Amino acid sequence: MEAELSGPGSIPELPEQPVSGEADSVVRARPDVVAAERRLAAEGAFVGAAKAEYWPRLTVGGTAGYTATAFDSLGESGSGRYAVGPVLTWPALNLGRVKAGVDAARAFEAEARAQYDRTVLLAREEMENSLVAYAKARERLAQLDEAAGASERAADLARLRYQGGLSDFLQVLDAQRSLLVAQDQLAQGRTDAITALVAVYRAHGEGETVTP
Repeated sequence: MEAELSGPGSIPELPEQPVSGEADSVVRARPDVVAAERRLAAEGAFVGAAKAEYWPRLTVGGTAGYTATAFDSLGESGSGRYAVGPVLTWPALNLGRVKAGVDAARAFEAEARAQYDRTVLLAREEMENSLVAYAKARERLAQLDEAAGASERAADLARLRYQGGLSDFLQVLDAQRSLLVAQDQLAQGRTDAITALVAVYRAHGEGETVTP
């Protein structure tokens, strides 16, 4: 693997359609969107748990101890007593505390929902921007490739004219200089297009965790 990465490689082909699938499904599969969605679900569960405090709670409780008619008979055989039964609790005197807990849980849920919506919007924006940038890079690359081809033909023609005695060598040098400039621009255009393609793949498959 190290040898493959250290050596030169061929430039990959630039696909016309770099990604496939519905935009919504691609957005929701991004790690940053998934993380925001999970946080929203967790905050919603906390709201449900806080609301549950309003309702009476039935539990099974038990007590154990000793009973005796005299103090010195405690602990003797037959003095042990046990009781097991349902215990009903209801925060009738602490409704304010329960409401405060529900309000706090709802506030955290609202914050998580806003963060989720913001993450989705930013993901969509990043994806669309990357596709537009890639399309422009491919269009410019096609223009540069056409210009380089034209410069190469002009250089060949200038050389043939010089060999036929129809022009001087300065025209050949000028044509070759223009060809070198066109080839350099073409190479830079390929680099820009590949960089834009990487940005497309990154925007559609990786994403970044968005912080408020």
